Amino acid sequence: MNRVVVRYGELSTKGRPVRRNMEEQLRSNLAAALDARDIDGEVERTAGRLIVETDATDAAADAASALPGVVSASPARAVAPEAETIYDALADLARERADEFDTYAVRASRAGDHPFTSPELEREGGAAVGEAVDAAVDLEDPDMTFEADVRHQVAYVFAERREGPGGLPVGTQAPLVALVSGGIDSPVAAFEAMRHGSPVIPVYVDLGDYGGVDHRARALSACERLAERAPNHDLRPYVVDGGASVDHIADHVDRGRMLSLRRYFFAVAEAIAEQEDAAGIVTGEALGQKSSQTARNLQVTSAAVDTPVHRPLFSADKPEIVERAKDLGTFEDAGISAGCNRLAPDKPETKGRLEGLLKVEPDDIFERAKEDAAGAERVDI
Repeated sequence: MNRVVVRYGELSTKGRPVRRNMEEQLRSNLAAALDARDIDGEVERTAGRLIVETDATDAAADAASALPGVVSASPARAVAPEAETIYDALADLARERADEFDTYAVRASRAGDHPFTSPELEREGGAAVGEAVDAAVDLEDPDMTFEADVRHQVAYVFAERREGPGGLPVGTQAPLVALVSGGIDSPVAAFEAMRHGSPVIPVYVDLGDYGGVDHRARALSACERLAERAPNHDLRPYVVDGGASVDHIADHVDRGRMLSLRRYFFAVAEAIAEQEDAAGIVTGEALGQKSSQTARNLQVTSAAVDTPVHRPLFSADKPEIVERAKDLGTFEDAGISAGCNRLAPDKPETKGRLEGLLKVEPDDIFERAKEDAAGAERVDI
């Protein structure tokens, strides 16, 4: 194997100038991912594909399939776009992987003019595999599918597709500030923003006595997982010392405490968004998942800022979010206990109204938020 075929989906539907720019951004992202993993390889942009020329095809395919914008990646062998050469390559690949399957199918696709059709390639290629190994054809549910992707001047032969996250390449949309606690939801929400093109600027608010070393460690670990998906973008998190402000809110607000706390978080995020020229704030909130995330309460917390608040998980179910966290690699660390649990009052507010909350909320929480944001430290991970 000497190539990796990298496929993309959504960006291929764009108009030509936009698509060209997005393809170049994805090419740049992939080149950076290879470099970050010390993988030698050259990335070429071709019609409808990115092609990586490398001897480390397994590692390069793994790197590619982790990137937003990539639908799938396949370690492949590049051969001449001639029928007999393709049949020989299919047979060779089948012999190399003979102990991995009992049934098989051959699929073919073509671009350009060739003296053969895709059905002919599938039929004759299938016969070549059958002569090379002791296995049966199964077109419905094969153990392994061998593929030939024939382009104008080259053909790629491969036997697997490693799924990527899809979406758009990071860097094709404006940046967004992402509030990251390290729990299950917020890193997934941040990655969903990345998956649709926006680099994120993670912000972690240290809760002081309500948080602790472990609480901070899990948030920074989540930020590290996010940064691995966009190595040529600056995803270093801002760490905000919010301990005194959190204590202040806890001392003054009882039933609506979690609403005031989130309003403070949003104000911190807005101040950093203004500083970084970010276009919005991303949170991991999902409608109805927690008492602070009822429709009324989301209305109250969103009113704290003028900056748009984006909730990529708004309608997602918890099991779905958990599966995404596992795929992202942030689920295990999310099990560390968070201080927010100890902050919650015995009887939380579920139907908050702004006018009622303003009667008990400290008048200075937004001023405090700006001061705390101004003193934030951007840390290496």
